[in-house]
Amino acid sequence: MTISWLQAAILGLFACLCSNSCMAGQAVGNYTIGRPLVGGLICGIILGNIPLGIACGVATQLVYIALVTPGGTVAADVRAISYIGIPLAMVAITSRGLNLMGADAANMAKSLGTLVGTLGSVLFYAVAFMNLIWQAFGWKDIQNGKLNRLYGVNFGWPWLSHLIFSFLPTMLMTHYGAQAVTTLRDALPMDGIPMKTLFTVGAMLPCVGIAILLRQIINKAVDFIPFFVGFTLAASLHLNLVSITIISLLFAAIMYEIEISKGSGNKPETATASDDSDDDDDEEDI
Repeated sequence: MTISWLQAAILGLFACLCSNSCMAGQAVGNYTIGRPLVGGLICGIILGNIPLGIACGVATQLVYIALVTPGGTVAADVRAISYIGIPLAMVAITSRGLNLMGADAANMAKSLGTLVGTLGSVLFYAVAFMNLIWQAFGWKDIQNGKLNRLYGVNFGWPWLSHLIFSFLPTMLMTHYGAQAVTTLRDALPMDGIPMKTLFTVGAMLPCVGIAILLRQIINKAVDFIPFFVGFTLAASLHLNLVSITIISLLFAAIMYEIEISKGSGNKPETATASDDSDDDDDEEDI
């Protein structure tokens, strides 16, 4: 598999749209087309191999399932993961003749996605830095009363930032990187230590993503039970993700009803406590 200049340019365009405000910013860009799960489908359409693109996207999504950017802190950049890492992984898997549903193909996708994802954080901060220049222009326009120029600051000038630090790097890295990946096929045989190391690391990366996700939502030991039930169902009954998702909705509905009942049960006690307190205490509470 090779990546032509046209395909590389389209990949670069989607890399721009991942975080551009013209694509509804974070909602449609970063958290939809920027996710590896969706990006894998898009890459599969662009490169003409949808099953392989989806397989790479699913494998990579496990690593970054809990990726967030609190306060602008970015450990890895989705535009690089989805539109540089996944295309290069597709080329590597195809050139080595790996089974796209096999473990080696998944580990290859996870390893390359992680590699370029960390590199992509540099692109993120570069775009953010250059956008500060346009914000300075915006402040001057506000001081001069030229508010109509703010549309250019919000929706026009940032395209130049993305062109330089998103479109061009993605286009060049996917086009020339595909040739480099193909060349490495002969330099690094499958039974060599470098490739075995790559696959070993790739097999452990999903554990990192799942651990980060659990870290965010687990408050006490009993919270692990629903997750253990899900893994048990998948391992013993061989249920797919759709079936497990439906079962998880049942757990969510039960837990929601329990929390609602707790809230309604506490209301009379709250009212009684407020009636017994004096006016001064009420003022302090307010």
